[in-house]
Amino acid sequence: MFSTAPRPLAPSSRRLLRPALAALALGTLLLGATAVPAQADAAGRPFQPSHPERDFAGSTVVAHEGRGPSGPLQPQVTQTPGLDVSSYQGSVNWSAAAGAGARFAYVKATEGTGYTNPDFTQQYNGSYNTGLIRGAYHFALPNASSGATQANYFVSHGGGWSADGKTLPPALDIEYNPYGATCYGLSQAAMVSWIHDFSNTVHTRTGRYPTIYTTNDWWSTCTGDNAGFGTTSPLWIARYSSSPGTLPNGWSYQTFWQYADSGTFPGDQDYFNGAYTQVQALAKG
Repeated sequence: MFSTAPRPLAPSSRRLLRPALAALALGTLLLGATAVPAQADAAGRPFQPSHPERDFAGSTVVAHEGRGPSGPLQPQVTQTPGLDVSSYQGSVNWSAAAGAGARFAYVKATEGTGYTNPDFTQQYNGSYNTGLIRGAYHFALPNASSGATQANYFVSHGGGWSADGKTLPPALDIEYNPYGATCYGLSQAAMVSWIHDFSNTVHTRTGRYPTIYTTNDWWSTCTGDNAGFGTTSPLWIARYSSSPGTLPNGWSYQTFWQYADSGTFPGDQDYFNGAYTQVQALAKG
């Protein structure tokens, strides 16, 4: 079983940042609870995130959902350990991560259409060079531009795929809005359309449908528990507890499970729901 000791961080940790982000989001909602987040500012400029370095897979989860019951992890089948990272981790010691048992990694590549992870090359190539199967993910800002626009930006800035047996499908990180309204001001139908737009564009560009990272609560709230993605996209569920819990509609099992935000590896702790040979099979398409 993995250690639960927190990874080394700067003096301010994620757990201190997340409540602050939640307070900022709440303040935004209280100031304009009925307002839809603007697609552009008064000068007509597209929405730009003010702290993309603090937006990563799971950065909003604890503030909105907390943590589930602790205890021994309860995978149903053999689980393969891995991790996910962003610029929050900076330069990663991939040899140490591999030596500790990591077999795969997801790396944040982009956010919206104006941010690329400054540590992406070290993280993406470094994990590959130490033998990990790795993939890239995009932090979605559905209020900033269309799904197709963000998908094209993502694929052009690290979110590609090749059938080399070492590259996971590109991933879409779609979770609570760190800048305002939970569902980014989109109706459930509009959110579903946005995700389809992103997914179909990634598929056209790469030949693979994206892995979808989300939580059951966010998916239910913001898509109306839409069941239309389970036949094409692998599920990457976020739940910091002893089990993955209830899954979003359309998926009967998770492919990846982000079960903790600290532990043996740098960044977040993940399981692939199967043996390593199945990770290899997913990478090969």
